[in-house]
Amino acid sequence: MIASAKPKNSWFTILLIIAAVGIWGYNQLQSPAQPSRKIPSSAESKKPEVPPSTKKPETAGPYEIYRNCTLAEARNNDGDSFMVNLPHGKKAEFRLYFVDTPESAFKSYAGGDTNHQRIRQQAAEMGGITPEQAVEIGKKGKAFTLGLLASGPFDIYTRWDSPYDDNRFHAFIEVQQDGKSRWLEELLVERGLARIKTKPADLPDGTTASKQLQHLKDLERIAKRNAIGVWGL
Repeated sequence: MIASAKPKNSWFTILLIIAAVGIWGYNQLQSPAQPSRKIPSSAESKKPEVPPSTKKPETAGPYEIYRNCTLAEARNNDGDSFMVNLPHGKKAEFRLYFVDTPESAFKSYAGGDTNHQRIRQQAAEMGGITPEQAVEIGKKGKAFTLGLLASGPFDIYTRWDSPYDDNRFHAFIEVQQDGKSRWLEELLVERGLARIKTKPADLPDGTTASKQLQHLKDLERIAKRNAIGVWGL
């Protein structure tokens, strides 16, 4: 009877396996555990929105001051009223104290109303010019105001009063002209582009309404004497 042959190298193979397992276990003990990486959800990875500023605006007497405002495009922008970009993304429509620029176009509204009577009144109070001439002055006033406000930032002083409840708020607009700070209503009057009309108010710097009214009348007299703007027609 012939005995069955034993598998060659069986013990050697077993020893190699044991050694490999031992080396692997040793390496696992020596290596620092790696923290599992958390994959952020879409909500966590989204950047938080910047909250609106809660800082209160500057004040000057009863006025709130908004610095570095810019002109906003709006269909109704005109020589004495316009939409403004306020800080922090807000918008509002403002109307100038003291002055009224003529309408810049003849308009008809739903229901049959028009602005023709208003234009005739403006023409009569600006030297008795024709309505057509008043509209031309209105166009020039609009171009001057919107061009100036679009040329750089400006400051707004407002008490948020809206006498007609139409979301247009009276304001003083401080602009830079020839390197100087000027009130916009003064520039319009001295260029013969507006009549002295609408609501007066004390200025933010403390100048009384009556004193500013007298100052505007002085500017108007100079414009008349030099035949500037409407006074040269």
